[in-house]
Amino acid sequence: MRWLVGWSSIAASFGTVGAVGHDDEGRTVHPVGSQLLWGDPDPLWAVGDWRPDEIRVITVATPEGAPTTRLAVLGCCGATDEQLRVGLLAARGGALRHLTAWPGSYTAVVQIGRRITVAGDLAGARPVFHTPWANGTAYATAALPLADLIEAQLDIGHLAALLACPETPEALGDGTPYAGVRRIPPGHALILREGSREITGYEAVASLAVAAPQTDPVSAVDGVRDALVEAVRARLTAPRHAPETLPPDPGPVPGMGPAERRAARGAPVPGIGSDLSGGSASATLALLAAGLPGLPGTVLGHGTGAGERLLAVTFNDLSTPGREDELERARVIAANPRLHHVVVAAGEEALPYASLENGPLTDEPAPSLVVAERHRRRLTAGSADHFVGHGARQVLDAHPARLADLLMDRRRRHLLRPVAALARAEGPSAHSLFVPVAVYRAARRLARTSYRTGLESAAALLPGANRYAPDLDTPAEASLAALTWSRPGPAARWLTGEALAEVAVRLQEAAIRPTSVQRPGEARARAALARHAAGQRILEQAAEVRSQRLHAPFLDNQVVRAARALPESLRVQPGARAAILRRVLAGAGIHDLPPGWGTPSQATSNAAGRLGLRTALPELIALFDAPLLADAGLIEARVVRKALRAASEGEPLPLDGLAALASTELWLRRLVTRRGTCWTGTAAPRQRAVAGGVVPARRTLQP
Repeated sequence: MRWLVGWSSIAASFGTVGAVGHDDEGRTVHPVGSQLLWGDPDPLWAVGDWRPDEIRVITVATPEGAPTTRLAVLGCCGATDEQLRVGLLAARGGALRHLTAWPGSYTAVVQIGRRITVAGDLAGARPVFHTPWANGTAYATAALPLADLIEAQLDIGHLAALLACPETPEALGDGTPYAGVRRIPPGHALILREGSREITGYEAVASLAVAAPQTDPVSAVDGVRDALVEAVRARLTAPRHAPETLPPDPGPVPGMGPAERRAARGAPVPGIGSDLSGGSASATLALLAAGLPGLPGTVLGHGTGAGERLLAVTFNDLSTPGREDELERARVIAANPRLHHVVVAAGEEALPYASLENGPLTDEPAPSLVVAERHRRRLTAGSADHFVGHGARQVLDAHPARLADLLMDRRRRHLLRPVAALARAEGPSAHSLFVPVAVYRAARRLARTSYRTGLESAAALLPGANRYAPDLDTPAEASLAALTWSRPGPAARWLTGEALAEVAVRLQEAAIRPTSVQRPGEARARAALARHAAGQRILEQAAEVRSQRLHAPFLDNQVVRAARALPESLRVQPGARAAILRRVLAGAGIHDLPPGWGTPSQATSNAAGRLGLRTALPELIALFDAPLLADAGLIEARVVRKALRAASEGEPLPLDGLAALASTELWLRRLVTRRGTCWTGTAAPRQRAVAGGVVPARRTLQP
């Protein structure tokens, strides 16, 4: 786990040489295992196993007596030193957007005198957190270190909102699971001036009354192609890294080659690799990384390196059939001579909910905790720098609520193809005849519903979500449920009435607050992307492989920004994501793709989730025998145990909701049994985060 942390306070100087910081009483405190980037009066540290090329500090020469002007960029950034210097000068004049326009995934921190600016990303994969501390403000790219710093307790209301409405920013607000630790929204920057803080957005917000000028579809797709190519190129041109020293190779093992022995010892392969699941997103990244033209030092300007082949990893789940077409597409794509194909086969040991007792404590809870072991087995066979296609669906696809945006712009004819596709997905039945009318009515109702009315209606319906939460079995039903300003999450049906009522109060309070309201489709799409990016960040922490870096170019700023320029009429068309990525590959000179490329495969993941739940049922029942979630008043243990048994027997219950409950309970148990703290020094916290009680009259979460 890697993060940066710093703070800004009222004091002009702590009277130190910059190696440590002081609290308001003059006692020293600094993070454990940190690297100081700059010192007092507003220190900044990088903590964790950062690579040398992942930390870049640019300082602009200023006249004697002028404010210090410098920039720290942490992560993979494709900008040159001169481009960073130009961006620093632009940020000094207030143009913060320049800090987010470079290829790659990174966090930028600017210091101009006593003014500190920390820019978050557009998707939310690299969030920024802050909390009041020592007559000032401390900030970090992880919430847990700040919770340790102030010895925070759990925010039970936030956990309830995270389970009840995970894709509703109005319910989550700017909170975190730790009381007192706040998160800046995606697309915003945190500005600190001698302890005071300001949160400002650096992206233009579309008007609700006037439609934004429509970009030409051809140029918009070309923009996505250019952004994605530059994102991949930024990773390929970065310095290469080999895994750290490992235990010695035990020698030949029957049935195992060198790659399998290395994976068994828990180390990635040196070089660059990519997932190759057979889907359009991972295949696009693998083919781009293997054959991107124009890279220096490569044979004929192609490939990942001179004589180097890209390692393409395909995961083969032997427990759940139905992925034969995907595996065949991956095999055809891997026939490319620039790819070295490795198939990782696994059985029940890699199903969801496997090895729940193992795993690190992550920054926050997320449903991805229950599939961490499944991903870790695949990633261990990958490379030191490994591409993943996560986020492509949320960035390129159209959220169903965008149909309401089309109606607001009087583009009714663009609804014909998506509505017809939903009717075909229902199959030949009498019900499918009414799908177009039902979808059109729901989209028109959402287009005519104001932001405040939508949230107030959601708040009124939320307390009863545990009694009649719908089962979203078909694409049409899921689309109809998504055509609203806010809807309960899949875990809401198992929350207590008290917990749902508290979340409803949050929605009612948000409805009356002034806000810059976006169009319903755009707002829902951004919320879904932020939720996915947060889950991706937690997955990287839960399935982390030592010496490995996961790269998700679809979540990069410039890719997200280019995708937002796509016309809504293009997004809502069936197969839009596959068509866009096909154009991306064609622009890079790749035209020969296997039949069925881009076909979705959600059914197989649902089958794996149900089989994993059935296999791990005894462990899950034990997990909810005396759950901490019940002690906090969020669930009734008996109800959840009954739901687990019913789902394992095949009852059509939302598996995502059960995964969210299990992940949150698992995270709570890891948190309360944790030892140690992120800080050291004479002012280091004497107890770890969440050492206090949860709420009055309930059992305290004590180790």
